[in-house]
Amino acid sequence: MTALGIGSTLGLGIYVLIGEEAFKTGPSIIIAFLLAGIASLFAGLCYAEFGARVPRAGSAYVYSYVTVGEFIAFIIGWNLVLEYAIGTSSVAKGYSVYLDSLLNNATRHFCEENFPISLGDNFSNYFDIVSFAITMFLTVMLCFGVRESTAFNSIFTIFNVSIVIFVTIIGSQYADISNWTVNATIAHEHNGGEGGFLPHGFAGLLAASASCFYFFIGFDVVATSGEEAKNPSRNLPLAIIMSLTVVFLAYCSVSTVQTLMQPYYEPLILPEVFANKGIYYAKWIIVVGGLAGLSSSLIGAIYPLPRVLYSMAVDGLVFRFLSKVHEKTRVPVIGTLISGFLAGLISAVFNLRELADMMSIGTLLAYTLVALSVIILRYRKESNDSGNVGTYTTNTLSEEDLLDEERIGFYSLYSFRNLLNQENAATPTTKSSYISSRLILILTLNIILFDASINFQLDKLQNKEPIAILLTSFILLFAIFFFVCLSRQPMNTKKLSFEVPFVPLIPMLSVTCNILLMFNLSGMTWVRFAVWMTLGFLIYFFYGIKNSSENSERVSFLSNNRKASHTMEQGIVNNSMTAY
Repeated sequence: MTALGIGSTLGLGIYVLIGEEAFKTGPSIIIAFLLAGIASLFAGLCYAEFGARVPRAGSAYVYSYVTVGEFIAFIIGWNLVLEYAIGTSSVAKGYSVYLDSLLNNATRHFCEENFPISLGDNFSNYFDIVSFAITMFLTVMLCFGVRESTAFNSIFTIFNVSIVIFVTIIGSQYADISNWTVNATIAHEHNGGEGGFLPHGFAGLLAASASCFYFFIGFDVVATSGEEAKNPSRNLPLAIIMSLTVVFLAYCSVSTVQTLMQPYYEPLILPEVFANKGIYYAKWIIVVGGLAGLSSSLIGAIYPLPRVLYSMAVDGLVFRFLSKVHEKTRVPVIGTLISGFLAGLISAVFNLRELADMMSIGTLLAYTLVALSVIILRYRKESNDSGNVGTYTTNTLSEEDLLDEERIGFYSLYSFRNLLNQENAATPTTKSSYISSRLILILTLNIILFDASINFQLDKLQNKEPIAILLTSFILLFAIFFFVCLSRQPMNTKKLSFEVPFVPLIPMLSVTCNILLMFNLSGMTWVRFAVWMTLGFLIYFFYGIKNSSENSERVSFLSNNRKASHTMEQGIVNNSMTAY
């Protein structure tokens, strides 16, 4: 499982995209990786706790279904489908580009001559038969079973990590610190900003952190394998944290070596950096490692997609035939083949950069909801009949609890005594659960406002303009106040095999980082996201809402109530007739 997390995350970024990102960021790409890695670690800790709570296939979809219900779960599941489909497509496209660069663009010329297409600027000008064929090959491999595909992935991952160590050791011998202190004149000649370690300022660093976050996407594949793990409550959290640690160290070490070996304003893929220094044997070792790394990354990207679709199909939110599992291999073959075909088709017709830009927003939204769900579960009162989250049931307040909320009253509920828990309640009650849920909502809105203020007023804040500083400080003070109130509320004491430390601080930091990165995504990314969500809502409202398991339970419950009511009414009539 750890190899699966590393393999799905470590690949395209290391071998293809670090040079391109360094051109936009400069040597400070190391700090950008650090910030993106911290944001991913916060999200990883939250995933790890849910892996311990809900050891089932489906990742953030299952977690949100358990905590916040069907509709939000569909939104998150639909975004995970986007993440994994585009992730598979982008890695397949990167594989094709990487392979083509080694063959002097022979495959591109062949495809341009035989499979030309013209669909617009956002699309490739040819059908990439290589990326499509690679995707379908690995899709068929996954259909033969998890054990075979993960063994294949583990071998490639071990080789991939070995290449990262090799690059760090050999490349450090050719390091030149002057590449971190390029003067402004040379930098201007190469469109490299102002030179130095931070050539594009803090705004450029923040934007780069959002781009570098893409490099860490993939560790959550571990959370989708809960039903196939031997000891999921222990191994899910452990695998997530171990894989994130290894990936972070790999990106930091390789980006450090590459920017010290080569000026940041000359964007090259990793093998070309070593070739420029005359280290040709290292170039070809890295080439082989790149192919292995991209292979394992592609397996890790395509592996979770049919499993998320499987979980949604079991619940009836998407077409139920996608949940059919093969008797021998225990793999959802139909879902795997359909998702693999669609991912291969997308990789064949889109450009690599367009695919990379389409990934992050759905992932960040999923990470945000997982972090909020951690807090919701910690502060929620557990009912006797639905408190066991591991049984995959939603934990909601009963009708009696809701009546209690009405009796409590608004002013009494939100008095300072209750907001600060001056009664020192040790376990969640109906009142504290209600207060906590509202505090989480208000605090999240404050975080959104704070991140928006930071993002859209960054230049004004750097120039110390009083109005910008006053507005941001005012929002921050409100956020701190509500955070203190939430921290004072009683939490569940139920022990898990892994728990996020310092709740609610760590999950709220995760929410803050994720939302800030979302604000740094391009306008076209938001437009594409809106189109994707529109398609999802059409499926949900015209199919899912009618065919979902939760709706079937509601219908059964209402039917039983009608029968009971009819029986009771008939008894009253019979008794009245007898008395008469």
